[in-house]
Amino acid sequence: MSLSREQLKNLAHEQEAEHEPYRELHWEGSFDDYLDVVAENPRVLRNAYQRLYDLITSFGYDEVTDGKETSRQFKFFDDPLGGGKDAVFGLSRPLMDLVNNLKSAAHGYGVEKRVLLLHGPVGSAKSTIVRLIKKGLEHYSRTQEGALYTFSWKLPDGEIVDSPMNEEPLLLLRPEARERIVNEIGRGSDLEYPLRVEGELGPVSRYYFTQLQKEYDGDREKVLDHVVVRRLLISEKDRVGIGTFQPKDEKNQDSTELTGDINYRKIALYGSDSDPRAFNFDGEFNVANRGVIEFVEVLKLDVAFLYDLLGASQEHVIKPKKFPQTSIDEVIIGHTNEPEFRRLQNNELMEAFRDRTIRVDIPYNITLADEVRIYQKDYNDRRVTGKHIAPHTLEMAALWSVLTRLEDPKNANLTLLQKARLYDGKTLPGFTQDNIRELKEESPREGMDGISPRYIQDKISNALVSETGEPCVNPFMVMNELEEGLGYHSLITSEEHRKRFRELLSVVKEEYEDIVKNEVQRAISADEESISRLCANYLDNLKAYTQNEKVRNKYTGQDEEPDERLMRSIEEKIAIPESRKDDFRREIMNYIGALAMEGKTFTWQSNERLQKALELKLFEDQKDTIKLTSLVSAVVDKDTQEKIDVVKSRLIKYHSYCEVCATDVLNFVASIFARGDAKDS
Repeated sequence: MSLSREQLKNLAHEQEAEHEPYRELHWEGSFDDYLDVVAENPRVLRNAYQRLYDLITSFGYDEVTDGKETSRQFKFFDDPLGGGKDAVFGLSRPLMDLVNNLKSAAHGYGVEKRVLLLHGPVGSAKSTIVRLIKKGLEHYSRTQEGALYTFSWKLPDGEIVDSPMNEEPLLLLRPEARERIVNEIGRGSDLEYPLRVEGELGPVSRYYFTQLQKEYDGDREKVLDHVVVRRLLISEKDRVGIGTFQPKDEKNQDSTELTGDINYRKIALYGSDSDPRAFNFDGEFNVANRGVIEFVEVLKLDVAFLYDLLGASQEHVIKPKKFPQTSIDEVIIGHTNEPEFRRLQNNELMEAFRDRTIRVDIPYNITLADEVRIYQKDYNDRRVTGKHIAPHTLEMAALWSVLTRLEDPKNANLTLLQKARLYDGKTLPGFTQDNIRELKEESPREGMDGISPRYIQDKISNALVSETGEPCVNPFMVMNELEEGLGYHSLITSEEHRKRFRELLSVVKEEYEDIVKNEVQRAISADEESISRLCANYLDNLKAYTQNEKVRNKYTGQDEEPDERLMRSIEEKIAIPESRKDDFRREIMNYIGALAMEGKTFTWQSNERLQKALELKLFEDQKDTIKLTSLVSAVVDKDTQEKIDVVKSRLIKYHSYCEVCATDVLNFVASIFARGDAKDS
């Protein structure tokens, strides 16, 4: 249905009405008006590090426990502002390290004099983290809590000249007066760190200030009458408060890209190339003042080109051509990969830069659930149209990528797959949280090598757009793409690594076989009436056993001893040994009692371990009546087909299969059983 012109106009005006109030965001006032703003809201005086720290913490955090260690998972990095589009998964520890460095800088403990260097393998979300920070600052500057201000000059002839570096208005005061004001209002604020307004006016503002002082014979009050304070809105697109520098050809790098350059057209107007009005203060350091500057692949910069960066980090000053050192207030963040970082470590000429750098490692995920979330974000029902992604497809791709990033465990009783499962929060007999923490400590480089998420995404995309005509993409299609791509993967230079990655694909395929066998078994035994009867029978015998009673046979009416054979046939399905059967049975009875105290009733689904045991027992009892192996035959009798259709419908209903992949997985599992039968014979 097409919309009328009037309807379109109404929709457009509704969207406009949702925008921020224009007047509030474009507030202007005198210098005295600004002092009132400062008195009412001291937060406007925060420096760049303090503002960024408050931005991130304002979204709150969740406590994440890893063994005995607890870290904070900051919700800001879930990208609440972008609806999760740039969400960063599974890096709670590295991101907490980053936020702790910002906190230290906010308190003035020294980190504010360093370059924050995000270091990690390609595709580990370094750029995404900086993108979140830039996007967050834009949003924060438009809120009342994140408001900040700068000023313009209203000259005697009526011309308005903006401060090109968006300076803090209090810099117009003498340092002593500024310090008294900051100390006074700081006493009454609830901020956890001390406020500081440091630095001096830039060349343009200093020029106009000096000229007006001459005109008014040093009367600072009259000079300040020419100041128009205004709200500052950070914007990357408008180059306000956010700068981004990306190295190009090393031989053609020019420091004026960072600190600005002479405007030759204005030299004739003002008569000198050292007149600040004849200079464009539009380098990345200039425009990033009051916000953040990002250095993309910072270590690709030429050594001489880093001099500006050294002064900017340590002294918070830059040196524009033909002008004195100029104060800046901005967070400096760079990111780089491992080869470039190793080059830095081996270059003696870069010693000064190394000394002014704080490295924050950003590794790949080594937690399966978090890796799966990366791919679910890109490949879900909303974004993938026309094709169905079979269950476990993304999970198997993620499992392989995680395995490539892990180191083989030193414990001979632990496989790499088991290690990945432990990291993913699964339990394994004999392994405590302390053991898991020790595993991570013995392999500190885990996550710094392996397969990038980008490679996985490329191969999933290939499978989705392949011309096979299949309406469904299954794990084997993606794994075949992954294996085929290893032959020409540009980042794999070692044949040994290539061989290892192929072996890990075999491990993943075996794991997938186990998963789908279990799912089909559960689908076969998903007759709730039958499983409820089996559970009730087990519990009757269990109660009689633990209370030294007898069981009333409902058919004969006779009291009989508890059916030990039945109970053990169920318990053995989940590997409960004879020596531990009493412990397991007491555990179930205690659980039933605890539920009864809460007014709840125990069912076959109440205890996960017992549920699995009941399902496996029922599958064993029923599998011969379904004869899955008959699927590999061209002829299937009507009775068997009906039972298979029931199993298929359960796979679709309970496990998210479609008609095509449910049929495929039943055929696949049937072939596994057929192989098993062949081996047995």
